[in-house]
Amino acid sequence: MKDNHGQALVEYLLIVAVISVIAIGIVKLLGGYLKDTVTKTYCELLEKNYVVGENPGEATCED
Repeated sequence: MKDNHGQALVEYLLIVAVISVIAIGIVKLLGGYLKDTVTKTYCELLEKNYVVGENPGEATCED
């Protein structure tokens, strides 16, 4: 009987690595939009004006 525990561990690590690369790619692709969403929520909580930036991720709050 063969011991496949090492093989299974390597397969799980490969799956985790692939999922991690995909997640990092999605965050890099959508990161600016996510940052703008967080900034907009922050502005609303502090009752400040939300100012859209020229590029995704450049939005700010003003009084």
